[in-house]
Amino acid sequence: MVQKKLKFGLAAVTALTLTASLAVFAPSFAVPSYPSWADIQAAKANEANKKAMIANLQSTIASLSVEADRLGKIALVKGEAFNQAQDAVDAMTLKVKSLQRQADRANQQADNAKAELGQIAAQMYRDGAAGTSIDLFLNAGEADNLLYQLGTQDRLAGQSQSLYERAVQRQQYAQSITDSLKVAKVQLADEAKVAQAAFDEAQSAAAAVQAKVDANNALNKVFYAQLASLRSTTATLERQRAEGLAAEARQNVGTSMPVAPELYNVGSADQGKVSTALAFARAQLGEPYVLGGMGPNVWDCSGITKAAYSAAGIYIGTHSATNQFNTMAAERRLVPLSQAVQGDLMWYSQESAFNGDKYHVVIFLGGGMMLEAPNPARTVRIVPLRYGELFPYAGRPSA
Repeated sequence: MVQKKLKFGLAAVTALTLTASLAVFAPSFAVPSYPSWADIQAAKANEANKKAMIANLQSTIASLSVEADRLGKIALVKGEAFNQAQDAVDAMTLKVKSLQRQADRANQQADNAKAELGQIAAQMYRDGAAGTSIDLFLNAGEADNLLYQLGTQDRLAGQSQSLYERAVQRQQYAQSITDSLKVAKVQLADEAKVAQAAFDEAQSAAAAVQAKVDANNALNKVFYAQLASLRSTTATLERQRAEGLAAEARQNVGTSMPVAPELYNVGSADQGKVSTALAFARAQLGEPYVLGGMGPNVWDCSGITKAAYSAAGIYIGTHSATNQFNTMAAERRLVPLSQAVQGDLMWYSQESAFNGDKYHVVIFLGGGMMLEAPNPARTVRIVPLRYGELFPYAGRPSA
């Protein structure tokens, strides 16, 4: 497998350029007000002041995390928009290639038929039997709308007439395919512009979340040290505690598994194939998220799900969370979340509509855990399932 690319025109840009260009797009953030070390030492002498300062530091750390999460979600949404736009480019590219092959073949057949007819015309001319239809066909400049005027000309007999009609049909068909090819090329150029714009937006959003996380990390080093001093603990313990509180806050955005009715009967998961897919996905833990990434060492959310199930010989849709949901829906492999088992796919969406866009896809591991390529500032990881914006149906690729 190779990392997904923008595949159009001279402006083709690989997804790996995202990492190199973060500094270009990285926005600046306001630095929150926080106490100096002198303030910390003074507060330690007064219990009330110490408690207030601890609360203030904790609130600041939490707000930084919330903002980073918000930017991470924006990056996922825009990344999915790019993946869908790239899907459209891929589909139109295939159509153009198919039409090009058809046009080449049709034009060759038309040329062959015309040459064959020319041989017959030459023989008939030598025999004094040439007709106006063949003469016009072989000398197109002498008549307007040649192929539509031929029916009013004199007819040839027997095999000559059959060859003549076949030559006309093949030339008409070749022209029709050539016209369709021209239209498809224009559509491809339009789709490419849309995909390029979507890529640029997603790249900018990814840079924003990366810059925010980098800034937060730098500030939090100070905050954790200050909290450790106030609490007489360590900076490592304070970091672990803050990260745990942030994880709980994300989890509590939605407090329970969404409920939905059963749509139809879905078979059991194929445990062998699920094991293969999960083994592949777990092997990528710790590898970076990159917009459009589908291996071998970089991933986005739908890239890792697609590659994991490809390793098990299962096609789950294109490199798009929305398309993967639509593929599972079309194949009648959706189950309510209450029936989800290890290996099922789960989606996140801002829309309640069944056919709405899904901005994130994960692999359910059971026991309330999931594996995901989360956002540009995080690596592939296993974390507790988040309920906020979790779509109420899971997909079972191996059923």
